[in-house]
Amino acid sequence: MSANTQLLVFFLDGQRYALPLGVVERIVRAAEVTPLPQAPQIVLGALDVAGTVLPVLNVRRRFRLPEREIRPSDQFLIARAGDRPVALAIDAAAEVLELSPVQFVAASAVAPGLEHVQGVARMSDGLILIHDLETFLSLDEAAALDRAVRATEEVLNGA
Repeated sequence: MSANTQLLVFFLDGQRYALPLGVVERIVRAAEVTPLPQAPQIVLGALDVAGTVLPVLNVRRRFRLPEREIRPSDQFLIARAGDRPVALAIDAAAEVLELSPVQFVAASAVAPGLEHVQGVARMSDGLILIHDLETFLSLDEAAALDRAVRATEEVLNGA
């Protein structure tokens, strides 16, 4: 990282995580998630956001955090995982912060082979894990998600 980067910081179980602000589209209030048959386990279901149906990804499961039901106080972070818009179920969005190159530690420097993580932000009050949405879904998970979305669309369209 050669220049300052903006991050959107969010909470899961009291721990801070972040995404590069450039991949974030918006934050919306929690709503009912519709199950998506045949979707990979990392997908909680689907959500209608302003007329667009998005897969809801289970960040807790990906990072081996305790599972829990979505609460009315939770939020969905709408972001882009590659060319795919997705919703991440989070406890709460916290802030946008500016990260200098000195504060950034690449994932490979922390633990070689660390998956789904771009790096770590070293802040005066602790560390923040920075997600890498480009690698959040494996190729198999992305393919399974595509099949599940197509199957659901066919049912909805009466095919």
